[in-house]
Amino acid sequence: MDLLYGPVGLSVVAGLGCGLLLGWHLRSRLDPTLKTQMMATDNSAGDADVMGEGGEFKMILVVRNDLKMGKGKVAAQCSHAAVSAYKQVQRRNPELLKQWEYCGQPKVVVKAPDEDTLIELLSHAKQVGLPVSLIQDAGRTQIAPGSRTVLGIGPGPADLIDSVTGDLKLY
Repeated sequence: MDLLYGPVGLSVVAGLGCGLLLGWHLRSRLDPTLKTQMMATDNSAGDADVMGEGGEFKMILVVRNDLKMGKGKVAAQCSHAAVSAYKQVQRRNPELLKQWEYCGQPKVVVKAPDEDTLIELLSHAKQVGLPVSLIQDAGRTQIAPGSRTVLGIGPGPADLIDSVTGDLKLY
């Protein structure tokens, strides 16, 4: 305990404080997206900005409910969809990816009653220009090979994603 209040402890605390302040200062100076977000949230007129209403982004993972997958299987399939969607947007629209990451990378898992609903959602999401990722299972454990298990939609503007998936219930 004496070490914390001695000269060594004070040096450590001072170093940590300086490091945090320096990091915050450099991030605000070097990251142009941060300035853009600060200006967008300071929009006193209340207009929706270019990136979506209020600048909010999210990813939706739609799980087929009729397959009766176990919790671990659902988690694995959702992970496949999230990683696939991330890689796709990383290649095609890195600026969108930065905005989604800045928002905290929100992901929501919802359920679809069957494969037909999953395909309809896929089609609708493509029509409005959202990134999609349809996952098919290899069939090594619980379900038949080639089964379409999860549809990843986004990341994208929350209002646009809600126009596609807003009627679905949480998983």
